[in-house]
Amino acid sequence: MRLLVVEDHLDTATLLSRLLSMDGHAIDIAGDISSALELCERNNYDVLLADIELPDGSGWELMKTLLKRRPVRAIAISGHGYNTDVQKSIQAGFAEHLTKPITIENLYAAIERVGSLPLGEGPGSTLGEGNIPEF
Repeated sequence: MRLLVVEDHLDTATLLSRLLSMDGHAIDIAGDISSALELCERNNYDVLLADIELPDGSGWELMKTLLKRRPVRAIAISGHGYNTDVQKSIQAGFAEHLTKPITIENLYAAIERVGSLPLGEGPGSTLGEGNIPEF
């Protein structure tokens, strides 16, 4: 699959990229919302993996912006795993929310599940501009 990793911590982004590439995925990396939006304009991704805390906003805000443009299959990755954090991610349109630290096996499984969702179905594709929550 073609994946976009949105992660501002360079070491984490590099490690994820290497591990996912070893599993046969094509990876692009963005360190902030602005770069992620630019890459999404130029490329189609099967799955977006986004950290929630980014230097220029949140992963929730990224999803809000992307969903105004088209359906997106996405996984939130966060150091925060309270039920309210998970619910905010799902409400924002992420199909899954993984709490750090994550195992590579859990990440591979989540990518497989989310990547197999048809576009137009699931949390990331049912939200329209009028019902995207504010964060």
